[in-house]
Amino acid sequence: MKVTLIGATGFVGSAVLSELLQRGHQVTVLARTPAKVLAQPGLTVMQGSALDAAQVQAASQGQDAVVSAYNPGWTEPDLYNLFLQGSRTIVEGVRASGTRRLLVVGGAGSLFVAPGVQLVDTPEFPAEWKAGALAARDALNELRNESALDWTFLSPPILLQPGDRTGQYRLGTEAPLMNGDQPGSISVADLAVAIVDELENPHHLQQRFTVAN
Repeated sequence: MKVTLIGATGFVGSAVLSELLQRGHQVTVLARTPAKVLAQPGLTVMQGSALDAAQVQAASQGQDAVVSAYNPGWTEPDLYNLFLQGSRTIVEGVRASGTRRLLVVGGAGSLFVAPGVQLVDTPEFPAEWKAGALAARDALNELRNESALDWTFLSPPILLQPGDRTGQYRLGTEAPLMNGDQPGSISVADLAVAIVDELENPHHLQQRFTVAN
């Protein structure tokens, strides 16, 4: 497949890039600083910003799919607004490009821990992640009204960490996956496996899903 990847230099995006190239896909990366992306066979790097719809459109044109692992950075003071702005701009740019398939990596905060209660709204939710989690939830709510794209939103489990690639994971939908009474977890490498599996064999079109080991 020909896949555009946004956010390739981040924690999740770099793992997705490795997984895509390892499986022989042709990847176009949209990056503000192309020098941060190591040149590799099968990889094209375009300079541009996720906050510019025209640049997103140019990078997405003629592709089979777009993966967004966009995140302005957890220490960004205006994280909520920039996250939501980027999410909207990416949808706008992909829609304008004519590419229909968009997979967005969001957060676990919008998963439901009880009827009508999302993880981000619980008292235990860490304050330092809250702005990003609220923005990702709002981005998901907007995506649910998007009919022009074959979108998918992937929420990682509550614990996402470095670790080995096992190629194994469990699937869920709107609630966090658990290990007994403990939160479910996954390595970022296995999260990337789940992302590329969904691109190759779509099972969650216009849906959100989650995963855990």
